[in-house]
Amino acid sequence: MKYAVFTQDLKKSFATKKGPYEVVRGVNLAVSAGEIFGFLGPNGAGKTTTLKMLTTLLQPDSGTALVSDFDVIQNPQEVRKRIGYVSQIGGADREAKGIENLILQGQLYGMSASLAKKRAEEVIDILNLSDCADRFINTYSGGQRRRLDIGLGIMHRPDVLFLDEPTTGLDPQNRANLWEHIRLLREQGTTIFLTSHYLDEVDFLSDRLAIMDQGRIVAEGSPRELKKQIAGDVVSIGFKSDEKQSLRAMELFKRHSFVREATHENQSMRLYVEDGAAAVPQILRLLDEERIHLQTIELSVPTLDDVFLKRTGRSLREN
Repeated sequence: MKYAVFTQDLKKSFATKKGPYEVVRGVNLAVSAGEIFGFLGPNGAGKTTTLKMLTTLLQPDSGTALVSDFDVIQNPQEVRKRIGYVSQIGGADREAKGIENLILQGQLYGMSASLAKKRAEEVIDILNLSDCADRFINTYSGGQRRRLDIGLGIMHRPDVLFLDEPTTGLDPQNRANLWEHIRLLREQGTTIFLTSHYLDEVDFLSDRLAIMDQGRIVAEGSPRELKKQIAGDVVSIGFKSDEKQSLRAMELFKRHSFVREATHENQSMRLYVEDGAAAVPQILRLLDEERIHLQTIELSVPTLDDVFLKRTGRSLREN
C-alpha cells in the first residue's frame, strides 16, 4: 500500500435554491501509510464534507478516493473494514461500562466474544483505561471519554484512524495526555488522519498537513516546510480606535522596505520582517510620527496561523 489515503480531483456539490453549490472543488491528497496527517480549514471550507466522503458517509459526485487501496465508491464495505472513525461527539453508550462498549464494538466487526474481550483488554492497556474500564460511561471525565472513543475506533486494528476534533473541550493536561496516545498509535503502525482547529495540536502531532479553503487545498507539506515559506519574524499590531487607523498604518508600512509583507484584518495587522528586534523600534517611531495609536504589539516567529493567513487571507484562530 503506497498511500493510506489518495484522492484525485474529488468533488461534491449540494443542491440549493440557486442551483448546485460546489463544496469540494477538486481535492487532491496523498497520505502515506504510517503518518499523522493534519487537515486544517475554517468552517465552511469543505473539510467535513471531504472527511465524510473518505469515510463512506457521503458519496462523491466525481473524482477518485482510495482508502487502504479500496475505492470509496466501488468498495465502501472494504473501506469500512479498514478504517476507524472517531467523531466530535463520540459513539459510546453512556448507560454501559467501558469494557462492555469495547467488547460490543469488537463483535460488530465480527470478533468472537472471547477474542473481543482479549482485544478490549489490550486497548484498555494501550489507552490507560484500566482505572475506569468497569465503570459506566456517564461517570467518566472528558479525557477518559475521549480515550474510550479512540479505543472504540481502534478495536478492529484499522489501517487508517480518522479523528475529527479529538481534543475539543479537554483541559490542557488531558489534551497533552491524548496527544501522547495518538503518537503511540502512529508508532504502532496506524495511519492517523486528524482534523482540528487547534493549531498547536496540528503543529505538534502532524508529520504533514493540508490547509483547505473554499473547497480546495491551498497548501500542503510538513509544519516546518510551510512555516519556512514565511521567512523572518512576525510583528502583530492591534489598534485602539476604528479600522481607519489600521488602514492608515497599512499604507504607511507599504512605503518602507524593511517590511517584506503586510496583512490587514479589522483593527489589527501583521508585518513580516527580516529582523523583528530591529524592526519594532522603527515601527513604534513611524506610528508615533503619524499619530497612529496602537493598543498591542507582539513579536513572534511564524506559526501555522501565519501560513493559514497568507494562504487564505484570514486567520484560522478567528474562525
